[in-house]
Amino acid sequence: MSFLRLPALLGVVAGCFLATAIAQQPATAPPAMQPSATNNAQSVVVDDNFIHKQFGEEFSLTPASTPFVRDIDGDGVEDMVIVARSKKPMLDAAEHSYKVVDPFYDFYGYGDPKLTSTFGSEELMEKNLVVLVIHGAGPEAWRSDSPKAKFVIINVPFKKVTVRRLQLRKRQVNGIFAEEANSSAGDSVIFWDGKQYKYQPLGTGNSDD
Repeated sequence: MSFLRLPALLGVVAGCFLATAIAQQPATAPPAMQPSATNNAQSVVVDDNFIHKQFGEEFSLTPASTPFVRDIDGDGVEDMVIVARSKKPMLDAAEHSYKVVDPFYDFYGYGDPKLTSTFGSEELMEKNLVVLVIHGAGPEAWRSDSPKAKFVIINVPFKKVTVRRLQLRKRQVNGIFAEEANSSAGDSVIFWDGKQYKYQPLGTGNSDD
């Protein structure tokens, strides 16, 4: 072997050792994917089975049945508000321990839901629509098998319901805002005054967050 080939041979041997050392090093693991906040968030799911358990078979959900989870009665525990449909809202009141209330007609001087539950609306969009409210109790809040109270609100004219902050004279509460189906009528809000649900017209185009 000539001395001229020795440096080249040493270079090849060194390269082999270097390649072997690199191959023996543990591969670097890719960074772990962190779960997104969306995956961790608990979505509110309310189905007909839940409604039947809490209010009875006379109630069913509608395409407008979006559940709203807020503290409605101001006790610091989450409550639930949802639109439903019922032809006979009074039927299972005793069996399922809920109270039928009519703050709309009470505002106009008719305070007996046993009578006003027969009034209803003839408009197809509004026919037999009610607002269900569950006042939560304990760690399970509105999901509790024994909630604080349950209400069926009847005769409120609306095509859409939302729950937002309402400014009263001395405090803020979460109110149930009703966008009324009749475009010539004003929108309204229903709120808990500490003892019962009250109806208050807002006037056309009025927004009171």
